[in-house]
Amino acid sequence: MILGNKKNYIISLLTIVMVFVLSSCATTRTMPVKHVNPDDPYESYNRFVFKFNDELDQAFLTPAAKLYIKIVPKPLAKGVHNFFNNIENIQNVAEDVLQGNIYQASSDLWRMGINTTLGIGGLFDVAAPMGLEQNYEDFGLTLAQWGYTKSNYLVLPFFGPSTLRDTIGMPVDYYAFSIYPYIHPTIRRYELYALWVVDKRAQILEYQNVFEQAAFDKYAFVRSAYMQRRAYLIQRNKDLGDPYLDKDNLSGKAKTAQANISNDNIIHTNTEGVNGAAVSADTAPPQHY
Repeated sequence: MILGNKKNYIISLLTIVMVFVLSSCATTRTMPVKHVNPDDPYESYNRFVFKFNDELDQAFLTPAAKLYIKIVPKPLAKGVHNFFNNIENIQNVAEDVLQGNIYQASSDLWRMGINTTLGIGGLFDVAAPMGLEQNYEDFGLTLAQWGYTKSNYLVLPFFGPSTLRDTIGMPVDYYAFSIYPYIHPTIRRYELYALWVVDKRAQILEYQNVFEQAAFDKYAFVRSAYMQRRAYLIQRNKDLGDPYLDKDNLSGKAKTAQANISNDNIIHTNTEGVNGAAVSADTAPPQHY
């Protein structure tokens, strides 16, 4: 049954991407041929999907996030956010090990253990004051650590900014390193996942006005922010391979990338319309990461 669900998930994801690719081609067939950006060869398709995701966000996700903030007490909302961060540490530890970053794996494992026990199932983040900050890893970063560093930017329907490499990693993260496939009945799984999405969107709602004012070209802004963020994470993971490295003493390349990022959650959220809200308005063409 699980194998069948995996196949259905992968087939569904590929089908969605293909439908939007064909739709994009159909809508742009009569338009004049434009120069293809070598840093974003799928730009026509990406902009088409970006617009779709942005309209979807404004119609459904933003109102849901605003309602969530309005009716849920702040301490409870904070506890929910901490809970999701805690269960994401399962994935973080697995990815740390696959990347060979044993030092970081032990740190993430300690954080998860402390917050699960002393933090009452992760509702309270008692590990952060101890110096065990929240980390983020995914299989796309693991592939980059293994050598697949160059990958073109790709916007996915519903999921938002990604790359070809990161898209390959999505089914691995979901089925191998997350709790969602093991939650039954299925309706509870979808309810928990939906709450996670709304929580992520609510966390960055306060940056919406900043994003709207800073981004002349929203698509280019989000693209640059996402690619810079991934560049920073890739370089950071290379640095973390050294167990004697001071985590605050990043390499020059990682510092440069990090300087353009002021909030981790902004770039990684699946809500594409606000991904770059807390990033500097540098819309220079991204590098291949």
